[in-house]
Amino acid sequence: MIEIYMTETYRSDIYEEKTMANSKFNPTIIEEGLGALAIPACVLFSPLLRPWYSKWGATEIEVKKSLPGDDQVPHPNMENTRAITIQAPAWDVWPWLVQMGQGRGGLYSYERLENLIGCEMHNADKIIPEHQDLNVGDKVRLAPEGGPPPFEVTAIEPGRAIILGGSAPPTTWGFILEPIADNTTRLIIRFRQEYEPTLGNTITWRVFTDPINFVVERKMLQGIKLRADKAAAR
Repeated sequence: MIEIYMTETYRSDIYEEKTMANSKFNPTIIEEGLGALAIPACVLFSPLLRPWYSKWGATEIEVKKSLPGDDQVPHPNMENTRAITIQAPAWDVWPWLVQMGQGRGGLYSYERLENLIGCEMHNADKIIPEHQDLNVGDKVRLAPEGGPPPFEVTAIEPGRAIILGGSAPPTTWGFILEPIADNTTRLIIRFRQEYEPTLGNTITWRVFTDPINFVVERKMLQGIKLRADKAAAR
């Protein structure tokens, strides 16, 4: 496995050269504005919209299947499975996932909105070699130190899956790559959480946080796809 990983890491160096010439991929100001409007709309109408946004882009098979990381939160009371098809091999999508996080490659989502609340997020439009080393136990931040607790890498399968975990409440955020053809890959994001079902927690996690996460995660999937598709087409 180590030998294979080193070979594919070398491929990512070649992949970097292909991506460096690309222009910025961030959403336009209009798109950011629409994203800002989508947040209160999804919060307000979440009881009606949740059956749709909890499995945005995913097939019924993907929603129901067991995925890496599921065993870490075996009895969730909130679960989302979202997905997108990327026109690139899994190993060419992998470097974009490895470098995710604040102070690294960003989240490929609504950078301006994230920075309005102090995230100091900067979305990369190329593969960054110094952020291609990710191991179990590493921290992946959503904001600078002193902000929300970072996620921790709890499992990693090179070329296939990165599982991020949190403990308050028990949470997993998994990024799984599944090849469906030589140059086509499904990126599946699965979020699982087990919170104590008090009224306060339900309001915090299901009523507010869950629909906000959808807006950000949907653009994140689209941002990764845009970058990987463009690089693969060169």
